[in-house]
Amino acid sequence: MEKELKLSTINWRIHTMIQNGILQRVGRGKFKFGKERNYLPEISPFMKSIYSKVKKEYPYTDICIWNTASLNEFMIHQPFKFYYILEIEKEAMNSIFYFLKDLNFSVFLEPTTDILEKYTPDNKQIIIIKPLISEAPLIKVNGITTASIEKILVDIFCDSITFSAQQGSEMRTIFETAFTKYTVNQSKILRYANRRRKKENLIEFTNTISNLRQQ
Repeated sequence: MEKELKLSTINWRIHTMIQNGILQRVGRGKFKFGKERNYLPEISPFMKSIYSKVKKEYPYTDICIWNTASLNEFMIHQPFKFYYILEIEKEAMNSIFYFLKDLNFSVFLEPTTDILEKYTPDNKQIIIIKPLISEAPLIKVNGITTASIEKILVDIFCDSITFSAQQGSEMRTIFETAFTKYTVNQSKILRYANRRRKKENLIEFTNTISNLRQQ
């Protein structure tokens, strides 16, 4: 039996086990058995178009775009209305809102529940502009900056207005399915929840879900 293994040896063995699909990393210094399953959302032509237009006009502004339709794979009841979420540095939100509005896009700036219910047509591609929280966990897919699974889960937990269709029992289903299908990094999800001042609330919520308590 080996004694007093060097830290470098332990790290290398962990790395090898991750590469071989024996372990998956779920947080800083946290692992569980199983192959890592990374979440990679589909980037539609419309998302690419919006992202390219905004980046061309505002090249130095950080932005993130994703579609609430990507939540369908985690849900039981499929909503009839979807939104493109365009998150932008707060200082540039108004400018980009009017820029897209001038291009005749159906765009809304941090809309209320009333506005979403009354003024967002079902048959149009709706863009909702929201502030991009600093240090949000983002990923790059086909050159487009979009939301990671950790960010999506925290966002629907924190925002019951934009994500009204994902609340209640549906949100429990989304969390359960996401943690089952993909590798969700606990450190990232809690750090981002803390940035949104909802860390303790999120911990309390996940502790009520059986397959999350064991993470």
